[in-house]
Amino acid sequence: MKQIYVIEHLEPSLFKWCMIEYKHISKIVGKGNLWFTNIKRKSKASNELKKYGEVIMQSVREMKLKDSCVLDPEAKETLTPQNSKKCRYFIFGGILGDYPPRKRTKKELTKFIENAKSYDIGKKQFSTDNAVFVTHEIASGTRLQDMEFQNKLEIKTGKYESMILPYLYPLVNGKPNISPELVKLIERKKGF
Repeated sequence: MKQIYVIEHLEPSLFKWCMIEYKHISKIVGKGNLWFTNIKRKSKASNELKKYGEVIMQSVREMKLKDSCVLDPEAKETLTPQNSKKCRYFIFGGILGDYPPRKRTKKELTKFIENAKSYDIGKKQFSTDNAVFVTHEIASGTRLQDMEFQNKLEIKTGKYESMILPYLYPLVNGKPNISPELVKLIERKKGF
């Protein structure tokens, strides 16, 4: 069964950081396995999104997808390689995380999607691209407990300044998984 990764865009605009994360997600799962939903209006940015996956104006909340699951840190059950096999659609909130978290996935997605299962990938907060990365690894057979992570990431933005990203980062070859393009954006703008 082909698995589709669905990003429900929940920010008021397609900000530059969103585009970078969405592009990174496309590299992780492949353009043919990625949907962007809730894209409210046609724009230059939404047209650019078509390079990375299918763009759908409708909200996933209205789509009634069978065999779907929402990745929600508030879920009571953790995603495993076994239970991921029952999922055709993995649904994520395209949200800039808050610190401390405000539980927006549960408020804006989980409670509205009928018949969808809800799983967590641990209780710590991930960026959207890393939530997809971890889910993809689990769906490919790697157990969550067999992955390595780094909590928080510090990015230098000046000689004496830095920004700490308060998320959990999976380690790939010993380094935090973050888009180099996003690091450059943060360094240049000194934030999002």
